[in-house]
Amino acid sequence: MTKKIISPSDRDLFRQTVGNVQTVKSDKIVLKPDTSPKPYPKPKPKLFDEDMTDIFVPDLEQVSHEESLCYAAPGIQNNVLTKLRKGFFSVQAELDLHGFTSETAKRQLLEFLSLSRIAGYRCVHIIHGKGYRASGSHPVLKNNLNRWLRKHPDVQAFCSAPQKQGGTGAVYVLLKLQRSDSR
Repeated sequence: MTKKIISPSDRDLFRQTVGNVQTVKSDKIVLKPDTSPKPYPKPKPKLFDEDMTDIFVPDLEQVSHEESLCYAAPGIQNNVLTKLRKGFFSVQAELDLHGFTSETAKRQLLEFLSLSRIAGYRCVHIIHGKGYRASGSHPVLKNNLNRWLRKHPDVQAFCSAPQKQGGTGAVYVLLKLQRSDSR
């Protein structure tokens, strides 16, 4: 490549336009600030009230073996529930409560929901069974789960799963999004 010859008038014009320049002593840029941000403690997992078996939801009738469960928290749009029912949200975790007593199922449910929320899961699948072997005329776990999930602060909506995923013996649960703390 040949070197261009610049006239002295062009060179003077360039120097006037550029102005005073200084040589760069270092060509490295520090991308990290000198001081690191102050650490803040991680929030502890929120444990919901342990007395969930005593919760009474007014005007909530007992559901039978084959009835579907359906709930959306106040402020949740109907189309969110429709999307949940149709499987729009991918299931990220599953809990099977078959054969558990109410107390054991409650503890398992609370731990599962807490860990799912911490992990950032949005949709989980809970299998409770249809309750055909229940001593009364209504399934115990299904009705308890219906009450517990309605009162849990992390649950936005739930509905019975499609037939191939358990039908009226399982529910899809939509959890609140985990908000990251921007400090």
